[in-house]
Amino acid sequence: MPSRTASRGGRRFLIGASGRPLLRLFVRWVRRPLLPAIRLWRRNLQLRVVAGTLLMSLGVVLMLGFVVIGQVSNGLLVAKEEAAQSQASGGFAVAQEKANAPAVTGAQDNAAGDNRAGRNASAWMSDLVEQLASSGQKAYSVVALGAGEAEDAAGDLGSGVRGPRASGGVDPTASVPAALRTAVDSGAGPYQTFSSIEYTTSGKAPEPALVIGKRLTDINGDPYHLYYLFPLTQEEESLNLIKATIATAGLFVVALLCAIAWLLVRQVVTPVRMAAGIAERLSAGRLQERMKVTGEDDIARLGEAFNKMAQNLQLKIQQLEDLSRMQRRFVSDVSHELRTPLTTVRMAADVIHDARVDFDPVTARSAELLASQLDRFETLLADLLEISRFDAGAAALEAEPIDLRDVVRRVIDGAEPLAERKGSRIRVLGDSQPVVAEADARRVERVLRNLVVNAVEHGEGKDVVVRLASAGGAVAVAVRDYGVGLKPGEATRVFNRFWRADPARARTTGGTGLGLSIAVEDARLHGGWLQAWGEPGGGSQFRLTLPRTADEPLRGSPIPLEPEDSRAARARAAAKLEERSGDLPPQGAAERDRDPIPPRSLVATAVPADPTALPGNGARVVARPGGDQAAPQGQTARPTGTDREDGEGGR
Repeated sequence: MPSRTASRGGRRFLIGASGRPLLRLFVRWVRRPLLPAIRLWRRNLQLRVVAGTLLMSLGVVLMLGFVVIGQVSNGLLVAKEEAAQSQASGGFAVAQEKANAPAVTGAQDNAAGDNRAGRNASAWMSDLVEQLASSGQKAYSVVALGAGEAEDAAGDLGSGVRGPRASGGVDPTASVPAALRTAVDSGAGPYQTFSSIEYTTSGKAPEPALVIGKRLTDINGDPYHLYYLFPLTQEEESLNLIKATIATAGLFVVALLCAIAWLLVRQVVTPVRMAAGIAERLSAGRLQERMKVTGEDDIARLGEAFNKMAQNLQLKIQQLEDLSRMQRRFVSDVSHELRTPLTTVRMAADVIHDARVDFDPVTARSAELLASQLDRFETLLADLLEISRFDAGAAALEAEPIDLRDVVRRVIDGAEPLAERKGSRIRVLGDSQPVVAEADARRVERVLRNLVVNAVEHGEGKDVVVRLASAGGAVAVAVRDYGVGLKPGEATRVFNRFWRADPARARTTGGTGLGLSIAVEDARLHGGWLQAWGEPGGGSQFRLTLPRTADEPLRGSPIPLEPEDSRAARARAAAKLEERSGDLPPQGAAERDRDPIPPRSLVATAVPADPTALPGNGARVVARPGGDQAAPQGQTARPTGTDREDGEGGR
């Protein structure tokens, strides 16, 4: 049962997972044609203001049009109803008076038979409809219907009337609604409703009308219905004309408001766009750009303030450039000028050093200290000259295909005496295959010498591992030590000039504090990266990544910046293993805090490099200036829990 449930859950997961890509593809397919419009909407302030003005003005015009049309329509209908009711009341009164008038001759009183009386009432009804309709001058039509709810087979609509009567070719039965007939038949007062007039003549369209009816009696005292039909064609035409006028005026007003908004916003947006363009040119180094200022309004004051800011910025930058130029020249001049007295002092010191065997022990020791410090002084002068060349942009790269394994061997041979004194051993991994790149051998050797010597000096007598790898278009050399490591935030400051992790720590190797800062510049000159990673008490790792071919942008590094034997990496591996097994005991605090130095057998085992490893958490990423770069100049990476900082210097 559990396996069946798990299989069902896995099947549901696979169905959901297969549906998500289809949904993403559909959303992407729908959004693709809308992306240009969305981008234009986000970037164009003038378009947003004009579109907002258009929508709001259109809403106001529509609301106002509905209100005006409603008021006009109600006014026309009320006026029409009052006039129609007055006209219909007069007609009803005239019809009833004629029905109540005495007979003119006695022949009608002595007429024999009901049929003759019915014919006289029918003729009287026809004459009545014609007389009432003739006074209307086609302003209304008159319809007479018999009282009763249904028409019999002979077409009789009630006693006393033989068929309906209507004027003007009106269809009486179709023009008078049945509901109105029922209301008129059941009461004595006049009733009205809105309907449409249907005509018996072909080709004449129905017309909307106001129908007013009342129950009356004819000359024989029989009830009948008399209806007045008032056409609303003229009112409808007036209302349509008003609608067309309001629509035309509304569209004109909306267009006028949009044009006004466009002009007004343009007056505000154009200076802002100019300021944005000038700011971009200022950021590109064209410090002489200024805004054109006209008038004395707020925009003009903004332009004047912008120009003043640009002028002050140009002045400050010029001052800083002059100061930096003077400092570089001073350092270069001092370094050059110190060479002559240093040569003289070196010659005298060599004479004293060679004759130290004849001195007393204190003087002999002083002669040795003098010689060692003069060596360090010469190295410091050389480093200062090299730094001044980098600052002045005069450093040149002499790239040629080299095998980094040869460079690493020379560096290790030079560092072996120091490693023996420290009790460390330098191991090399990944040197079974050639690692060839177009680089300046002298500069690469100087970078690796700084990294290896620093690793030995700070390794606390533990092993130093040098790893080489090559993949894709990049080669990398990583130097790993298991010493004091780096505290959070120090990986970003380790390349600062004259920076020390521990200011109280003595330089046993006579370093100048400029080694790593020069190494950073050498890596940048190659278009490569120099990054650092470290954890307190867990050692550190410095990684140099160079393009395999000169002028080729880096996409990644063959060696991960964080080593696989770090505490964080081991914790992640243990967590994954615990997830997979589900029955592993949790790692105790004592095991987590154990010495991170792996056994020598594990160190000697080469781990294949990951070609897809991108720059991870660590130190400064040094990229090639002025080209396509995988990591921009000055970008820094950092270990977990540290802050991102820029700087160059020595460890």
